[in-house]
Amino acid sequence: MSEVIDLSRVDQLINERLDVLLPKKLEEIEQSRTPSMTIIATKGTLDWAYPPFILASTAAALGWNVSVFFTFYGLQLLRKDLSGLKISPLGNPGMPMKMPFGPKWFRSINWKIPNIVQAGIPGFEALATGLMKQTISNAGVAKVEELRALAIEAGVNLIACQMTVDLFGMDRSEFIPEVKEFVGAATFLPMAKDADVSLFI
Repeated sequence: MSEVIDLSRVDQLINERLDVLLPKKLEEIEQSRTPSMTIIATKGTLDWAYPPFILASTAAALGWNVSVFFTFYGLQLLRKDLSGLKISPLGNPGMPMKMPFGPKWFRSINWKIPNIVQAGIPGFEALATGLMKQTISNAGVAKVEELRALAIEAGVNLIACQMTVDLFGMDRSEFIPEVKEFVGAATFLPMAKDADVSLFI
């Protein structure tokens, strides 16, 4: 006489075993998975060049997969020559205007420059750019070119927005050769969806 199999008991045993094994397996998979991050870089001024490259190179140094999508003015950060990057204090109320020279008490003053002065004095943007570059140098902070090189060396994927390249009439030859991809938002968004961390800068 053949033995009758109790399917409900089999299901119960399978579920009990899964309750023990599945959490362990999921934890193993999670621990072996490489974290990922995507960044959308939209600004091309000297001060706004730092966040995407610092975050990207740091995450890559931690072993993360990192992709940065440069769009609109952020494309300036992919140009071969970054010496033309400027800083505009106009309309940037959170920006401190401290002098990078002189005695300590003088350097500690947070200068409140009215917008009318910033907008009305010829050469104020160049002055602010020069002061910021001096401040960066005094603090021993790496230049944008150095941070970009670190990001590239760490394997950060630099992506240019093809629509913006077309919109501004740019040519691919204007950009560093490490930019391997020129794609649109439809290509980048699935990458951002699957990333552990996505940032808009």
